[in-house]
Amino acid sequence: MEAAVDEAKKGLAEGGIPIGAVLVKDGKIISRGHNRRAQDGDPLAHAEIVCMRNAGRLSSFKGTEIYCTLMPCYLCSGAIVTFGVSKCVVGERRNYKGDVKFLTDRGTKFIDIDSALCHEMMSGWIAKNPGLWQEDSGKRYSV
Repeated sequence: MEAAVDEAKKGLAEGGIPIGAVLVKDGKIISRGHNRRAQDGDPLAHAEIVCMRNAGRLSSFKGTEIYCTLMPCYLCSGAIVTFGVSKCVVGERRNYKGDVKFLTDRGTKFIDIDSALCHEMMSGWIAKNPGLWQEDSGKRYSV
């Protein structure tokens, strides 16, 4: 999770949203990414998507684990499930509940470590950037 936090801090330093992710296989980090929506003007550049994209074309994502500083949204959860990532470990889900059942019902193991650092980093950023957070979390587009 430390490496995912480092990615989140990179995003924050770039003027973006402090969400980071790393992909691990056999105990080794094979890819990293952080949310780049604000920096790139790309609505799909969520941390998990960027991380998986940075992994390149793997023959299989089976046996991989993704570590995310924040609970994945449906977009990212969908990618995790679609590519068969075996486990999703999140730093926190108090700032964004997501849908654990969506992941677990489709075979992805789930762990929430409820990290105070991840929670405080995100909640502090949300308090300063409510408009951007509503856009990023999809709340601005909800019916």
